[in-house]
Amino acid sequence: MDHKHMESSAMSNKTVLITGTSSGIGLATAVAAARGGWHVIATMRNTAKAGPLRAAAEQAGVTVDVRALDVTDPASVEACLAGVDRLDALVNNAGAGHIGTLEQESVDDVRAVMEVNFFGVLHVTKAALPLLRASRGRVLTVTSVGGVVGQPFNEAYCAAKFAVEGFMESLAPVAATAGVSVSVVEPGAVASEFVNNVGLTDDAAEQAGPYAPALADYLDRTRDAFADAQAAEDVAGRILGLLDAERPAFRLLTSDAARAFAGVKLRDLDGSAVQTLTAGWVNP
Repeated sequence: MDHKHMESSAMSNKTVLITGTSSGIGLATAVAAARGGWHVIATMRNTAKAGPLRAAAEQAGVTVDVRALDVTDPASVEACLAGVDRLDALVNNAGAGHIGTLEQESVDDVRAVMEVNFFGVLHVTKAALPLLRASRGRVLTVTSVGGVVGQPFNEAYCAAKFAVEGFMESLAPVAATAGVSVSVVEPGAVASEFVNNVGLTDDAAEQAGPYAPALADYLDRTRDAFADAQAAEDVAGRILGLLDAERPAFRLLTSDAARAFAGVKLRDLDGSAVQTLTAGWVNP
């Protein structure tokens, strides 16, 4: 048996569970990990939407194990993880975008954003940790540059991502004492269905009342940003690098644009740089 085959055979014993794999980063990561030799448990809320993933896997010449998992339903999470015998890595990817501002939406709207983007991550991570302790594995959570920099009309979304970042940054040294590494992955704009799923209608700006001019400016800026978005496959490649790394870093910014953007905040000791930057998005 040659060295390359031995390496591939050893890697095939490693299992990664990835959430939110019906499209975008999750789909691309599932395929990339399978190509990299991982046994991939690819989960999604509705497995009837697995067609694109199965097609991409077939085209890549790999197989993935598709299973149902709704991150907002603890019973669904427990049922899925109960069927996993060994787990070497978890990629928390499932999430949902949301555009809105507090005066014009209900607290229940905000709570729903927190459920999928924050508590969903907690449900899955909590259920996976015993398996990951046993394998001395790793947790990778896809957050966003929106988990570092608060952005106009992304109040609920950024709050959820800030919460995930704080939680994981606090969990990391504790989990490390049990042999589990914790990392966050921070993409910027990514070309995926994510941006199409925030629920905005074509006349959203006109319906924003006193915030209409600001929302129109924000949407114009956002369309421009996503016109030059990073490919989901590129993000997946960076995630695979973390999966395979001997000592994965805590924070991975997935592009030069993401590093430049988050760097404004990480160097911004008094907050003025971020406020100056984002004010220009709503009042050019």
